[in-house]
Amino acid sequence: MSNREKKAIKWSWSSALIGAASATAINAILNAKPKDPTFHLISINLTSFKLNLPLLDADLLLTVHVTNPNITPIHYSSTTMSIFYDGSLLGSAPVLADSQPSRSCKLLRLQARLDGLQLAHHAAKFVADVAKREMLLDAKIDIEGAAKVLWWDHKFKVHVDSHITVDPVFLDVIDQQNNSQLDLFVG
Repeated sequence: MSNREKKAIKWSWSSALIGAASATAINAILNAKPKDPTFHLISINLTSFKLNLPLLDADLLLTVHVTNPNITPIHYSSTTMSIFYDGSLLGSAPVLADSQPSRSCKLLRLQARLDGLQLAHHAAKFVADVAKREMLLDAKIDIEGAAKVLWWDHKFKVHVDSHITVDPVFLDVIDQQNNSQLDLFVG
């Protein structure tokens, strides 16, 4: 075998190995199973009371810990978190459009407004919850965005249902269960 043939074989093998490694890496990126992001309410802080006779409206600051466990950064559009008490819409918190790097955590601070009129409709239950110092709130949010893999944007939608037990006196988060469902749109 001539030197020229040996060089051709070496070049072919190294090219094949580089090509196989690149194809494997691209395949892993494109076919990586997306994981649901996680959301945990860390704290609730009362920021203001607004006397709206005969009712009292309240503004809260919700601190939410968000984790993106995926290998790609995500970008999401503005949305609104809805807060429910005993099945009725109690208030909402706007979520601004943003992005989050891959495999990262972020704290979101959301301004929420609670409607005293809705709470008044459940006054007996609210008084009982204050007496036992446990109030169950539900929060729902739909987040739409895109995850960029190489030069493609993969659109997604995440629906999150949270069941949060709060001490209504000190506004401490006692317990929470979060369920999220991620839908990817290919195309």
